[in-house]
Amino acid sequence: MLSPAVLALGATSLSAAGCVWYLPAAADLRAGPDRPASRRLSAAACLTTWATIALCAPLLLAAVPWRVLGTFTVAGAATALLLAALARARRTHEQRATRRAWATLRIPAPTAGPPSQTRCFLRWFLPGYVVAGGALAAVLIGGMVGR
Repeated sequence: MLSPAVLALGATSLSAAGCVWYLPAAADLRAGPDRPASRRLSAAACLTTWATIALCAPLLLAAVPWRVLGTFTVAGAATALLLAALARARRTHEQRATRRAWATLRIPAPTAGPPSQTRCFLRWFLPGYVVAGGALAAVLIGGMVGR
């Protein structure tokens, strides 16, 4: 079993590497009403995810029980998923309002461009996160069972 210090180092390294996601999200939140509500909600979900990962490191170093760490992680993930779901619902509402506005103008709406590189990247990258999350859960469960 890995030492909690090694796991804390991994969580710290992962959260430092995640700056490519959470720094733009922080900029979106700081922009306030200049950004659509769906984008701000999505940014809040992103920041919640990365904050949960970052705050796992001090908890690991403080040698809190695995149950407390697991509860904290599940609570952070649930909050992030809720914010992401709200962002998705809000984005759908915003897209409907935009379509209605274009229809009112009786002008054809601009066509969507090719799929973004981010979306293609996430389609390939997200399964890796699922596998890594499953491996982390197996390690944490194995640590709780072994005690």
